[in-house]
Amino acid sequence: MALSPQKCFVEDRQVPLDATSDPPALFDGTTRLYISYTCPFAQRVWITRNLKGLQEEIKLVPIDLPNRPAWLKEKVNPANKVPALEHNGKIIGESLDLIKYVDINFDGPSLYPEDSAKREFGEDLLKYVDATFVKTVFGSFKGDPVKETASVFDHVENALKKFDDGPFFLGELSLVDIAYIPFIERFQIFLDEVFKYEIIIGRPNLAAWIENMNKMVAYTQTKTDSDYIVNYFKKFM
Repeated sequence: MALSPQKCFVEDRQVPLDATSDPPALFDGTTRLYISYTCPFAQRVWITRNLKGLQEEIKLVPIDLPNRPAWLKEKVNPANKVPALEHNGKIIGESLDLIKYVDINFDGPSLYPEDSAKREFGEDLLKYVDATFVKTVFGSFKGDPVKETASVFDHVENALKKFDDGPFFLGELSLVDIAYIPFIERFQIFLDEVFKYEIIIGRPNLAAWIENMNKMVAYTQTKTDSDYIVNYFKKFM
């Protein structure tokens, strides 16, 4: 898939809105993506927006989640969380639904292949990511991550072998890569720092995939500070 690199630029990060902040002019025709700079679920939609060259079409509204404004729940998202997309007079939530929505409903390069075999495999991987992969790795923090996460990281490694026309899950860059990278980014940092477990050892496809993802400014500008990740994830131990 050929992306237009000139469409993706590095943006200055705005100060997140907190409990003292006024809301934006809701439903005024502006398309807004409500995120937290540290939320992996919101990061998925942020990356999708960037890869499709929608930085001017979709305005980022960063939220300070620990001190979130009351209007986030009252006027934007009754679930009181991010990500949330304000588009065409409605609010849409849930990150995996949102990355598909942005891909289908906005201009820019398609992030999901037409090939039926790839689409079927992609749907399986999207079902696996939160229900099994993320859940298993988070659960391992209280035990032995090396043993408890081997099967799910091996599943990812084997999935990356499925198609040989590129280094990504479906060969070409897709929504599947976007769904996994925010969590693999965090797990790699935390497991290495706290448990001295390097997830790419013995997994060359995973190593190559991470290397290729890190070449994309559309992704790298969304990354979270390593110290924050380590300190936050320690809460789950």
